[in-house]
Amino acid sequence: MTEFGDFISALGEFGPYQKWLVLFLSLPLLLNPFQMIGQVFMVVDVPHHCDTSWIRAIGPNLTEEEQLNLTLPRDADGAYEQCSMYSPVDWDLASIMVYGLNATEKCSNGLVYPSAQPPSLLTEFDLVCDRKDLNDISQSVYMVGLLLGAMIFGPLSDRIGRRPIFLISILLQGLFGVGTAFVPHFYVYMAFRCVVGASVSGILITALALATEWVGVSSRPKAVLISHCFVAIGQMLLAGLSYGIRNWRLLEIAGSAPMFALFFYIWVLPESARWLVTKGRIEEAKKVLQKAASINKRTIPPGLLEQLKPETQTKSGSTLDLFRKKHLRKVTLIMSCTWFAVSLVYYGLSLSVTSLGLDIYLTQFAFGAVELPARFCCIFLLQWFGRKKTQGVLLLLSGLMCLVITGIPEDQPMVTTVLAIIGKFTATASFSTSYVYSAELFPTIVRQTGVGLCSMSARVAGIMAPLIRLLGKYHRAIPMAIFGSAPVVGGLLCILLPETRGTDLADDTGSATPQLSSRRPEILSKRDTRQDGVDLEKDAYRCSERK
Repeated sequence: MTEFGDFISALGEFGPYQKWLVLFLSLPLLLNPFQMIGQVFMVVDVPHHCDTSWIRAIGPNLTEEEQLNLTLPRDADGAYEQCSMYSPVDWDLASIMVYGLNATEKCSNGLVYPSAQPPSLLTEFDLVCDRKDLNDISQSVYMVGLLLGAMIFGPLSDRIGRRPIFLISILLQGLFGVGTAFVPHFYVYMAFRCVVGASVSGILITALALATEWVGVSSRPKAVLISHCFVAIGQMLLAGLSYGIRNWRLLEIAGSAPMFALFFYIWVLPESARWLVTKGRIEEAKKVLQKAASINKRTIPPGLLEQLKPETQTKSGSTLDLFRKKHLRKVTLIMSCTWFAVSLVYYGLSLSVTSLGLDIYLTQFAFGAVELPARFCCIFLLQWFGRKKTQGVLLLLSGLMCLVITGIPEDQPMVTTVLAIIGKFTATASFSTSYVYSAELFPTIVRQTGVGLCSMSARVAGIMAPLIRLLGKYHRAIPMAIFGSAPVVGGLLCILLPETRGTDLADDTGSATPQLSSRRPEILSKRDTRQDGVDLEKDAYRCSERK
């Protein structure tokens, strides 16, 4: 029986067509870091104090320093309090200067910020004092959007296709990202951020499916991880963009508007041929396969195309399918735990590595520079050591780095920083491995549903990470101990998973273990007939004779 991998081999496993496709899928990922962590640069802390201009009515000739000295209390260090002021009174100026003011209250007439400060999210919506927590809450709302996107777009792309969901996600990210720059209230801002988060999630999981379903077995990791390298490049670009544009509304537009330049994808982005076959849309699948072959300057034998037949019953996967079969249930539960663990340590370290001694822009550039080699190295690690070993070891290393940090004295910040960067490197590599491994473990009819479910568990961890950091007020080692324990457990669970290196993607839920790639000899090129010292042509004929 002809397998879909035979058609990929016939048209070329990673020819010009697939390379252009990976490029198109990667371009939106350049902007994803802006949406995920761009808010950090819009809420930079600045000096501020209560507006006490009420005293100007009785002392119009007071200097600014005299005004602040009369109307603001001081903290233990002698600096003016930022969130409280002396209660206004109806005395004359001479009485205030002689007797002074004692009763204090919270800022009742607004706040004053440095006049030279460009408009920021913090200054425009007063995200200080009692409203300071709204900054963290809005980040959690964005993570909730990522979670909702995984819940909605994962199953939906299995039902209506990868291409429409990818295009819809690009449209939503562009519209609501630019719309965020014009919001009048912070609560509207949070609502828009939630929608943007959902669209980012849709782009991530749909790009994963298209990248893995259009390339051959040996090039799957390369295709996925090249796109992940664009995320790392985007993090470095974010540092430069945010350094050059300090007005938060202009920064929002600059980080979101480029999405509209990608609408030409409507004419160039293909649907997954593998998905079309599982849905019984054979003629459409033949057209896209032949187009891919022509761009790759290859020819699919007519006899092979005739073997592409619709299934007697069109298959449609659902979330329940992931738990009906024992092998899929095990894969789903373990990979969900793995994604949760790697997301927890990734975001935990990202929020905790603040002692590099650099300003916020150089620090962000350094974080991106760390991620780029981490994602690039995965291409080789997955080929040399396989998926299971790579995933397990990287998780264990990232967890161990966090656990070691808990024993480092507070007066050794450089040691802590070096260990944290190593942990960030391994956590990033583990995250990229999770995408490749998950796409290969789940069958085509439930691939997006499975990856979406795993992504949901990762988003839950993303929501929890900043909350776990709050436990540091009880003991500084508690957050790192939690961030380190989860990936250690996840790494050990990976032992129970099957290896998928060199296997064909499963299309239905029937196969309990990944099947080794067995391409038909008549469609192999001369270059492909030998691999790792094995004569694939003879081996395939021996297999056919046994059958």
